[in-house]
Amino acid sequence: MARKAKNVLFIMFDQLRWDYLSCYGHPHMDTPNIDRLASMGVRFNRAYVQSTICGSSRMCAYTGRYVHSHGVGFNNAPLKVGELTMGDHLRDVGAECWLIGKTHMSADKAGMERFGMDAEDVIGARVAECGFDVWERDDGLWAEGPSGPYDERRSPYNEYLKSKGYQGDNPWHDYANSAAGDDGKLLSGWFLENSGKPAHVHEEDSETPWLTDRAIEFADAKRDGAPWVCHVSYIKPHWPYIVPAPYNDMYGEEHIIPVKRSEAERADANPVFAGFQEKMVGRTFAREDVRREVIPAYMGLIKQCDDQMGRLFKHLEDAGAMEETMIVLTSDHGDYLGDHWLGEKELFHDQSVRVPMIIYDPSEEADATRGTVSDELVEMIDLPATFIDLQGARAPDEWLEGRSLLPLLRGERPDEWREFAVSEYDYSTSKVAKALDMHPKDARLFMIVDKRWKFMHAEGGFPPMLFDLEADPDEYEDLGRSDAHSEILDLMYDRLAKWARRCAQRTTMKDERLIAAREGGGPASRGVFIGINAEEDIPHEFSTAYRGPVRPLPERS
Repeated sequence: MARKAKNVLFIMFDQLRWDYLSCYGHPHMDTPNIDRLASMGVRFNRAYVQSTICGSSRMCAYTGRYVHSHGVGFNNAPLKVGELTMGDHLRDVGAECWLIGKTHMSADKAGMERFGMDAEDVIGARVAECGFDVWERDDGLWAEGPSGPYDERRSPYNEYLKSKGYQGDNPWHDYANSAAGDDGKLLSGWFLENSGKPAHVHEEDSETPWLTDRAIEFADAKRDGAPWVCHVSYIKPHWPYIVPAPYNDMYGEEHIIPVKRSEAERADANPVFAGFQEKMVGRTFAREDVRREVIPAYMGLIKQCDDQMGRLFKHLEDAGAMEETMIVLTSDHGDYLGDHWLGEKELFHDQSVRVPMIIYDPSEEADATRGTVSDELVEMIDLPATFIDLQGARAPDEWLEGRSLLPLLRGERPDEWREFAVSEYDYSTSKVAKALDMHPKDARLFMIVDKRWKFMHAEGGFPPMLFDLEADPDEYEDLGRSDAHSEILDLMYDRLAKWARRCAQRTTMKDERLIAAREGGGPASRGVFIGINAEEDIPHEFSTAYRGPVRPLPERS
């Protein structure tokens, strides 16, 4: 029987850097299970997210559209009612779409109320959950402060921990994301000085194994029936950077790769770049003592993720499901970890905007590409189109702005593959916007990258940034103010303008309908004649309703 992918496991890690896997060249990380997946499929070497912020990046992945189109420019901005998602498109072609884990999606509650939608019914629930049917949603940040909780939803993970005997109102924090001090004092994982200590939780009860358990349960329950796409979305290795034993001390200072930053980046920085360097997280990660604590913990979190991938893949193989399941493994963005004098992920250096993307397609048509590396420019928005194409249906490019990756997985190079990739960031809620005195409409950044050049435009009159990725792969020398590179800058601005002019807002009529309208009689076929001089100037049947004897006028006294 021919091998054919029927289902998809769409695995996303949160804040996993592309270069922190051994198959992507990290000299000390050991990720044999993810490496094995790469040996069975295609490893994309130039995959870029369309925003470097969790919620924005994920909304691009789930809608197949740029931030410019769906409008979710920063975390906790609602995805507007009416925005079609991957789940909507998949259900149209007979496939289910499920969620296990994180989306960071905020529902458009005002829009739902305006249209009378109830989040408790099926349609309302899908609108509120980014188009997914929920197997288990847990966004994984159960923080709380004087203004209240960060996330007001229930925490399935907290409920799980309580069922296992963990005490308190928030065992997510007190156990899974904190350590126990020698004096019995709680050492919160929020504070980076505690990163190297073991999280006070049994390893098998920590977040990554818990979500893997849910994924295994799902795969067993859904062996037969309609095809499905299941988004298994892990919170780690996202901060808090703390991991249970034995992963907390698997890596040490000797395994930390040298920091990538230069003094010139601080001495003559673009004003926007300088603003982000001055954020608290940038100043903190500029400290070597912080990096020594955090990075080994970050590596331990990744190692735990890889071990859980081995567990998940083995279960699929033992159940005979591997031969019918496409597996996509990626991340929503990276992590600076002190590179370029930055922490977190907000700008567009490779540490942030470039992500791992590995796709295993069990179909026989993909045999020729197993274990290969693709250097084509790939965007996260390509995944919905790929999943629809896998079901044998046409990806509706009236809505979807990405392109199917199936041809690349099966040894074909589509005509006119993209010349550049795009990413965006609306930083209007950031303290950097305040420091630069930016109006919210101007606090926007855009990136254009091709295989040679990376360009960043900042609204508000700031100079651009430009890097020559061949001569300067570490992105140290900003050429954005260089007269010698004016032609490249002009090219990048032309590309940005071309991209901004794309047709992205006509999302209620398919192209076939528009073509049919112009190929047919147009308005005249419905009896609307514009600029017609005589009856014989149009097909006879168009004027049937307007021909015949004159009817008598009604009598008036």
